[in-house]
Amino acid sequence: MPLFDLPLDQLRGYLPDRDEPADFDDFWSRTLAEAGEFDLAAEFTPYDLPFAGVEVYDVSFAGWGGHRINGWFLLPRGAEGPVSCVMHYIGYSGGRGFPKDHLFWPAAGYAVFVVETRGHGGANPGSPGATGDPHGSAAPQAPGMMTRGILDPDDYYYRRVFTDAVRAVDAAVAHPAVDESRIIVSGGSQGGGIAQATAALHPSVKAALIDVPFLTHFRRAVEITGRDPYQELVRFLATRRDSAGQVFKTLSYFDGLNFAARSRVPALYSVALMDDVCPPSTVFAAYNHWQGPKEITVWPWNNHEGGGGFQSEEQLRYLHKLLADD
Repeated sequence: MPLFDLPLDQLRGYLPDRDEPADFDDFWSRTLAEAGEFDLAAEFTPYDLPFAGVEVYDVSFAGWGGHRINGWFLLPRGAEGPVSCVMHYIGYSGGRGFPKDHLFWPAAGYAVFVVETRGHGGANPGSPGATGDPHGSAAPQAPGMMTRGILDPDDYYYRRVFTDAVRAVDAAVAHPAVDESRIIVSGGSQGGGIAQATAALHPSVKAALIDVPFLTHFRRAVEITGRDPYQELVRFLATRRDSAGQVFKTLSYFDGLNFAARSRVPALYSVALMDDVCPPSTVFAAYNHWQGPKEITVWPWNNHEGGGGFQSEEQLRYLHKLLADD
């Protein structure tokens, strides 16, 4: 994929206006208050795997609507005192996979809490999931998750997903092995978008690691990329020609730009300049609106895979320095 978006010097200064509903904060306060009416009921069940240096737990907790959300919790074996915890949110279509997939952070001395995205993990053989989405929508939708309930912000799919993500932080904070003052949210693509939102919505978040984030600057994304998942929105709008106003109104409650503008914790972003799934301008738009201390790693020759393992090493060095200086 050739370079197709704005030049890098323009990207670094790209600060588009935000489409923010007047009741954005009230919407999310109400949403999280409703979720808080359900007992979190977090369960950490030891998982029988003979890892020498890592303890593994099969996790479930009550997310939006009291629905059970699954995940993995991996803890360095024999850790002395509470440890920092990396919340890991998953990319589009992926499930929690297998414990072996998540050994990077425990190897570095961190706990990792892998949070499933409801309804995903059934179409990716390498990353199976265990969490459904019991809540249906009466309105039509395009195949995929992007347009599920999109004609009503209260019914929109990502309202449930972002709430699940916040509730997962509650579960991590309550675990006795976790240092509640050192919660880090992380993820790539969809996971990056979820981490972006969670950093703004949960006061216990210490820092954010956001890679090639999805769910950000929706209007520009659908105008310049021909790739899924954003194309799910295009296909829906091509069919429901009369609903564009309501669609973008709904999306404004979930746009990463509006969460970035409320986020004040340190963040390390990454962007790939050949990324035609989450275009560079959509990533820089969120990064430039982020209100806390921030850095961004630019991968000039990569598509949506971004920095891969190179970025993981950048993240580890970044957190080591950030937490050492704390």
